[in-house]
Amino acid sequence: MILVDSCGWLEFLADGPLAEEYAPYFNKPEEIITPAIVIYEVTKKIWREQGKEKAFLIAAQMQQTKLVPFDTRLALAAADVSLRWNLPMADAIIFATGAECGGKVVTSDHHFKELPGVIFIETRS
Repeated sequence: MILVDSCGWLEFLADGPLAEEYAPYFNKPEEIITPAIVIYEVTKKIWREQGKEKAFLIAAQMQQTKLVPFDTRLALAAADVSLRWNLPMADAIIFATGAECGGKVVTSDHHFKELPGVIFIETRS
């Protein structure tokens, strides 16, 4: 199982400079873990930039993955990793979800770069 971070979804969907590096992780949607907060982040950005209809289409696509709701167990795990690794709230929730579900986090967000269980995709300069 893998968890594609919000930046990975956005990069892949927008056919950004790192889309090819992210593409292999989208081959099997049933093996992707998607925390509710990733749906929030991706939908918000798409809605703001491309409209509500496009955002809802993307949200429907994301629902083909294994959705993970945010509950008390994940809240406590996220608080722990936030303090331990000095992560912002959303990143802590994402990292904790990956860890709790036994998956690796795939991202190019620098907050995750040195963390265990992360597949880091380097941004191009």
